[in-house]
Amino acid sequence: MLQANTKRLNEIRKSTAKVLDNLVTSQKLILKALESCDEEIYEDTKRPIKGISQQINEIDQSIVTVCSLYSPEAKDLREMVAFLKITSSLQRIVTNEKNYIKNMNICNQKTDEEMRTIIIDSLAINRCTIKALEYSIDMVNESEDRDRLIELASKIEVEASKTDDIYGLIEKSILQSMNKDHMLKDEYVNLLKYIRKNLKIIERLEDISSRLIFARIGGTL
Repeated sequence: MLQANTKRLNEIRKSTAKVLDNLVTSQKLILKALESCDEEIYEDTKRPIKGISQQINEIDQSIVTVCSLYSPEAKDLREMVAFLKITSSLQRIVTNEKNYIKNMNICNQKTDEEMRTIIIDSLAINRCTIKALEYSIDMVNESEDRDRLIELASKIEVEASKTDDIYGLIEKSILQSMNKDHMLKDEYVNLLKYIRKNLKIIERLEDISSRLIFARIGGTL
């Protein structure tokens, strides 16, 4: 029974890491598309996350099946509970990423220079998000080394802190520009909203990190 639980838990870890890896691929394509405002590349960003919600639902079903049929003990049960909450965070990440992809098609060859400059500046957030996603994959795969887990969690916190600072600078710059021109530019307000959608991804990765720490080390979930 213990061996069966371990096998199924490893499968859940592997499936979760795969979902995160698909999100990394999507973010890298988004970054590439927005760096050049290339509409053709932009269309490719949707492919890595096509059907990803179904993959997350399947992870949920696997967890429920294991808990119902195999009665995992203490440590394994704690990890199952953590992964059940992690899938909820993953669904929110997917929703934010899809909204971001949908709305950032404002970047194209007709986009004015000022808008493109803001978008290019915002891509520092994407780079931080990619790093945080990669650290999250490492955390999912690392089940034994407590120090390594804590180190990875700390790195995710650092990237999240950077994104807050970057967003704050972009927001300040846009507001100063609108104040200087004495007008409210709806397209810039909307752009901030879209960037914020992307920013929320790394916030959810912090949630995942804390749940993995709970699963592997203990504490409060």
